[in-house]
Amino acid sequence: MGFCLPGEDRPVFSAQDVWDVAAHGRTCLMRDGVYHGPVHLSEAMFQARAPRFPGVFARHLTSAHRFGLVSLAEACSDAGLDLDAGDVAGAAILVGRGGVDAQVASYQAVMRADPVATSPLQAMDLFIGTELAVSPSDVALVQGAVARSTGPCYTVSCGCASSAVQVGHALRMIAGGVVDMAVVTGVDVFSVELVRNAQRLLRVAQEADTSVRSGGRPALLPSFDRLMRPYDRRADCVNYGEGSVTLVLESRERADGRGAHVYGCVLSQAMARDGLPNPLSSDESGAGLVAAVRACLGDRWRIEDIPYVHGASDGDAVVTAFEVNAVRELYGPAAERLLMSSQEGCFGHNGAPAGCLGVALTLLMMQHGAVCPTTNCELPAEGLVFDPVPGVEVRPLDFRLALNLTYQIGGVKSVVLLGSPDAGG
Repeated sequence: MGFCLPGEDRPVFSAQDVWDVAAHGRTCLMRDGVYHGPVHLSEAMFQARAPRFPGVFARHLTSAHRFGLVSLAEACSDAGLDLDAGDVAGAAILVGRGGVDAQVASYQAVMRADPVATSPLQAMDLFIGTELAVSPSDVALVQGAVARSTGPCYTVSCGCASSAVQVGHALRMIAGGVVDMAVVTGVDVFSVELVRNAQRLLRVAQEADTSVRSGGRPALLPSFDRLMRPYDRRADCVNYGEGSVTLVLESRERADGRGAHVYGCVLSQAMARDGLPNPLSSDESGAGLVAAVRACLGDRWRIEDIPYVHGASDGDAVVTAFEVNAVRELYGPAAERLLMSSQEGCFGHNGAPAGCLGVALTLLMMQHGAVCPTTNCELPAEGLVFDPVPGVEVRPLDFRLALNLTYQIGGVKSVVLLGSPDAGG
């Protein structure tokens, strides 16, 4: 696993870096008019970590490209794989992307260009920048190039569930013998200027009469000018982050054959939607999430054997509501013994990386035999049916199975079943 995420004094790159933040319930969010999580990847940091890339193309790398290349290089190093030697050339290169912030500048540059006043060299530069940066396959293109990929290489875009869905695709490719290794990356960039302006627009909307929001229009979104507090009774806002997370998945035979360090197993993945006509709403009953969990477990695994669930609450009360209702339906009275935490408050709500990050965090918890606290949760909200692990200390727990949840609001709800290295699969 490899990372390129916001840090306290420098970006977070390694599994140990991530654990040091999450295990102590620390937040890397900063206040700059709004709370947000910037990576602050310097050119020197990028050059020290990123794989070699031809200069004519390197000039056109966006923040999304850079984050994705760094997390890829870090994951390959962690897995003992040499990109330059072609160790991942036959692997599937799968990327999850949600936002388009990193693509806007390249798009506008082409739209504003005057063909009459543009030199041939400038025209070529604009063309390369467009091809590399304007489409959602931007990061997959450059990752595939540095990996010298000969295998499947494509992007999935379904918001915050994007990389979690790609984990499922990787699992099925490996199980079906299509490939014996897949590299899965979730990467997104959120412009702080966009978030600040959205905050200003939100203040205008909040001053409007409630009748303006009638007729099926969505309720007001949470504010960005306060610290996000998942599962806390004061939870009323979301803070956005940015960055990238990469996971290397491979068949058990390949991993054992090369003596790789194994964090754990991806046992199953399933997804569902709520079936609602409103594109920005979710069913607070949690029925869609319940369906996804049951499809993920199938007839092989029992919910009673899963003592920990990695939640995806970002401080939005709607998300917490359908998680609570789903857990109540799935666990019944036993829910009070369930540990369910969220580390969204560590690095911010970062969109597409959320799925890969949740998988990585959950596997690290299994490895350490401890559950990380819900970052910024100090006063658990009333009505929670599970233990959100408040505070800043890990909770000891010896567990071999866990569920990881990821959502696209109004869209896909993804569930990944994870196991310790000896859990089978």
